[in-house]
Amino acid sequence: MGEKNEGTSETRLHYNLNQSIRNYMTRISFYFFLLAAIMLVSLQPLKAGAQDALRIDIFGPGEERINVFIAPPRDLRSEVLFDPKLGSRIYDGLQNNLNLLPFLMQVEPGHILGGPDVEGVRGRDIDFRKFNLSRVDLLLTIGLEQQARGPGSVEIRAFEVFDQRMILGRAYELQDMDQVPLMLRRFCAELMEYLTGNGDFFRSRLAFERKQNGNKDIWAVTPQGTDLTRLTDLRGITLSPAWSPDGSRIAFTLMRDNRHHLGLWDLEKGEAEAFSLPGNTVISPAFSPEGRLALSLDPMGRPDIYWLDEVYGVDEAIMEHWAIDVSPSFDASGTKMAFASGRLGNPHIFVHDFETGRVQRVSYEGRYNTNPSISPEGDFVAFTRQTPDGHRIFVVDLETGNEKQISFGPGNDEDPAFAPDGYFVAYSSNRSGEYRLYLTTRNGDGSREIPTGEGNAKAPAWGMERDF
Repeated sequence: MGEKNEGTSETRLHYNLNQSIRNYMTRISFYFFLLAAIMLVSLQPLKAGAQDALRIDIFGPGEERINVFIAPPRDLRSEVLFDPKLGSRIYDGLQNNLNLLPFLMQVEPGHILGGPDVEGVRGRDIDFRKFNLSRVDLLLTIGLEQQARGPGSVEIRAFEVFDQRMILGRAYELQDMDQVPLMLRRFCAELMEYLTGNGDFFRSRLAFERKQNGNKDIWAVTPQGTDLTRLTDLRGITLSPAWSPDGSRIAFTLMRDNRHHLGLWDLEKGEAEAFSLPGNTVISPAFSPEGRLALSLDPMGRPDIYWLDEVYGVDEAIMEHWAIDVSPSFDASGTKMAFASGRLGNPHIFVHDFETGRVQRVSYEGRYNTNPSISPEGDFVAFTRQTPDGHRIFVVDLETGNEKQISFGPGNDEDPAFAPDGYFVAYSSNRSGEYRLYLTTRNGDGSREIPTGEGNAKAPAWGMERDF
């Protein structure tokens, strides 16, 4: 009995022990299954909605931020060493271009776990895990193949790190080093278009007036400060340039021989002409989306806004008033025109709706508001306001009437101009002691100077670059 009872107790002990082990293993298996399921979900390629994770709305109420890392350049063929100067120029140029986009935050190489290098430029050569752990959202790789003569081949790729998916890849054949800035602008235009829906910032140029050696001429430059070019040499004073929609012409005010003239620079001819118009003033020309030219003239003794005909003669009045009306600016549809007027006793900003004929006042604060620029979509107007601290740039939402200050000095900030994407705003400022061009956004992101060389630079005007 005793031996049997002991056997029975031992059997029960083994049964209880085995049952506990089975329960424990069941729980462990469940936890491992749950962990594996979580890992499997996290490693799955992003589906339709998630694949848009890096596409951001720069026009929304709050900008998202994307962490981007540019890997050091690599040889496309490991046995060939590229010129380090070429690699550095492409790498630095790509960094400088992307630094202009406030919604991209560049990750420093020292923050990459395991080091910043990649084994190759293609997805199969990249350990995405270390970039994912380093909180990189967007990874760019640069591949170079040096040739005996000339820079050779360049491949640039952009990868979405979490998804391990290439979102953009381009190959270029460079004939000389001077083509590097254009190559980078083309790539960045496509990348920005993928991320935001519009890459025209990198496809555009700025015309501006620059004073040097007693004369003031029209110059052009990219928003990055490259391809600085003098367009006119008229031995006079040129003011207020304006691009035609197709980028083939620039209209401006020319002061020469104690008179105002309409100046017109032609891309095909590579030269400028001067046209005489009735009255004493030719102020602030602007092109409509159809290429029609408008400007402020005073044939009746007061500045009003007129259309010109195809041979640059006076056609018809757009805005006639006993007060001064100047500085027309058109949206991309041609249905709205912003302008400045003194009809209330002080300069204020108004918008004329061509479809309804309505003239709407849009600035209410301050006693001196000038230089309006309407956004391409016709939903915002940027303008200059005189404040107790100097002139500052403001943006008004035409739907809500809400205003936002987007420049903060010191000195005077003037001449705002909306970029073709409706996001960036260029303006001039003398905060450094002489006037220079600066770049911000309609949200008021930190301003950056646009290199324009020696001499005062004012009155920036955007245009799309032809044959980009």
